[in-house]
Amino acid sequence: MKLSRRAMLGGIAGLATMPARAADYSITAVPVGDGIWMVRGADEPIEEHNGGAIANIAIVATPAGTVLWECGPSLRYGRALRQVAEQLTGQRIIRVYVSHLHPDHGLGLAAFDPAIVAALPGTIAALAAQGQGYADGMYRLLGDWMRGTDLILPGRTIMAAQEDFGGRVLRLLALSGHSSADLALLDERSGLLLAGDLVFHDRAPSTPTADLAAWRASLDQLKALPHGGVLPGHGPLDPTGTAAIAQTRDWIDWLEGALTQAVRDGLDMVEAGDLPIPARFARMAAARYEVQRSVSHLYPGIEAALLPRIDVKSAP
Repeated sequence: MKLSRRAMLGGIAGLATMPARAADYSITAVPVGDGIWMVRGADEPIEEHNGGAIANIAIVATPAGTVLWECGPSLRYGRALRQVAEQLTGQRIIRVYVSHLHPDHGLGLAAFDPAIVAALPGTIAALAAQGQGYADGMYRLLGDWMRGTDLILPGRTIMAAQEDFGGRVLRLLALSGHSSADLALLDERSGLLLAGDLVFHDRAPSTPTADLAAWRASLDQLKALPHGGVLPGHGPLDPTGTAAIAQTRDWIDWLEGALTQAVRDGLDMVEAGDLPIPARFARMAAARYEVQRSVSHLYPGIEAALLPRIDVKSAP
């Protein structure tokens, strides 16, 4: 019998967790607005003990049915989320939004009919190109938590600027920067902004697919948008609507400046990963972890820009 690559990965991951199966996800929904609940992700890296449940989720009750913002990291999570959400609202789920390609936000869509799962065209394209690699990586990291989870693409492409669910209007904002395509959502009834990973709060931003210039431009658009509180992709709710956006911008500005100076100073990547972190970021979860990850993501590009090869002649 010939085994598929996925089956082999699943078997290897299963061996890593045997004999015990992964525990069930504990999903607690907290009200954060008129008919909106937040499911808080862990302020940690993706690790076996948290099952990859690190992204924030929102549940929105509408006259037409229940809407989910994000669906978590696995089939098991998606099924548990569906049960919690439908019991909470008393209505079936009619729409699931996936903000971007990263697996902690969207692999749970395996628990839903793809026809009700919506994402930006760029997100769907990125998932088609890169999603299998992310999914395989999650199997390696999480073992039995991922059992039965397959990469499934959203079946609904977001082309309009809003959706109306029986009179509850959700504005859909097509942005980028944290990834090549980042969806944000504004609930017009409550004014709550669901920002995805364009905004982090008291949790260091991650940069695996970041374009920092585009990210700044998106943060400027979110800042200028009339809104109330902000539900970030990671970290606690920001009821002010401004603090988390400003903190995220401050972090990426500092990060780029610090890494650029490190290249100029001749530091190698290991040394750059140990750069001091400013005191104003002291309460940020996973700060050192994300600095070191960002060095691997960003340093080669900064080096290429500042230290061109001496054997390459510039154009006259």
